[in-house]
Amino acid sequence: MEVLYSSTRGNGARVKASEAILKGLADDGGLFVPDRIPVLDRSLKELSEMSYQEVAYEVMKLFLTDFTEEELKNCIKRAYDEKFDTEVIAPLVEAKGAYYLELFHGATIAFKDMALSILPHLMITSARKNQIQNEIVILTATSGDTGKAALAGFAGVEGTRIIVFYPKNGVSPIQEKQMVTQKGDNTFVVGIHGNFDDAQTGVKNIFSDKELAKEMEEKGFQFSSANSINIGRLVPQIVYYVYAYAKLLKEEKVADGEVINVVVPTGNFGNILAAFYAKNMGVPVGKLICASNDNKVLYDFFATGTYDRNREFMLTTSPSMDILISSNLERLIYRIAGNDAQKNAQLMSSLSGQGKYEITAEMKEQLNDFYGNYASEAETAQTIQKLYEDCGYVIDTHTAVAACVYDKYVKETGDHAKTVIASTASPFKFTRSVMDAIDHKYDAMGDFELVDELSKIANVTVPNAIEEIRSADIVHDNVCEVGEMKQIVKDFLKI
Repeated sequence: MEVLYSSTRGNGARVKASEAILKGLADDGGLFVPDRIPVLDRSLKELSEMSYQEVAYEVMKLFLTDFTEEELKNCIKRAYDEKFDTEVIAPLVEAKGAYYLELFHGATIAFKDMALSILPHLMITSARKNQIQNEIVILTATSGDTGKAALAGFAGVEGTRIIVFYPKNGVSPIQEKQMVTQKGDNTFVVGIHGNFDDAQTGVKNIFSDKELAKEMEEKGFQFSSANSINIGRLVPQIVYYVYAYAKLLKEEKVADGEVINVVVPTGNFGNILAAFYAKNMGVPVGKLICASNDNKVLYDFFATGTYDRNREFMLTTSPSMDILISSNLERLIYRIAGNDAQKNAQLMSSLSGQGKYEITAEMKEQLNDFYGNYASEAETAQTIQKLYEDCGYVIDTHTAVAACVYDKYVKETGDHAKTVIASTASPFKFTRSVMDAIDHKYDAMGDFELVDELSKIANVTVPNAIEEIRSADIVHDNVCEVGEMKQIVKDFLKI
């Protein structure tokens, strides 16, 4: 049965999956949502006997219904190959009573690889299906990880160009080095004077600029997005939650149908929304535990029903979560508003104008699947240190936020259901913060000395993603003001 997509802000025409992937953002500024969340048509027992690639097909075929079996399997085969340093793609590691779902074994050692390895293939296939002749320009804002993963995915892909904006002083040194050393004639990286929300708002404004779109069309270009607002990013993320449960079932860590909890360190809300979709597909998930850092806008939202970005923006050691406007939350708001696009549009207009909105009591009742809490900087560091001291397992700062919030949840509720924690980045990506948390004696070491020391104490090989940037040349040294973003795009495209 076909699944069609419509905007969260308008009651306009529904489009096929391939059209939604190509557009990225709807014309009215809304996000594309499926007209229904399909239910798994294979049992979890059957899925437990499948590889990651096979599970990916079984999940994605239900959402991307205008892709043929051959097209979708080809995209999956190209995405989940030797770019990943483990055959299982997303291993589960048991540590201190929880299961860490390691989502960082791809080319850029962060969870964004899970979706951004396949998005270029979905996009090119979508372009062919819709007879698109224009060159596709991927325009993306990043808080650190999406940028490099998107660059790696699209570099050298014929018929595409990619422009990434990141906050100049708001990402880790390793994250920045990964982006600015990216090769490929079709890639362009720009630091902005501002934070991630400034970059994200700037990108959204460029997307909605009708005059620019007309100029682009005349020159044979059209925009699309690699951010998590693109449904082509969200659907592949659902896969690993289904796979995680199937793997626990295969290893007899859970009984068939046993309910598990899922903890996700959350910034833009896409990753935890994917877990929510997996639950609605039939995966036995109890609580969706939303973990925030000191930028605790989501924690406050779940506690009060008011989303308010009018607060100080904090730079933390978990920079990929340093976000005050969680774009993907809009998809959940639309759903709890009864799929009422007009109601959702009013709330988003309020967010844009006043910087906040408040949901009704009836809408808040529908958030019972979720639990929100946050970890301070000190708590995040303590969590890294304690886990390492207790069992020798080293996690990054974002995963530590999740682990800390999980501990708070258990203490608060007494709920000891088996739990999967989304481990969203390799500790090697945030080496200084991780090593500093373990012992201050590492403070004096250089970035790559710390890499080698981490490898030694964690007994883990240094990932290729780190080795290749040790001596890589800087390719992109562009920096601009937020107000100059549109002109920077035009200059790169020569329009």
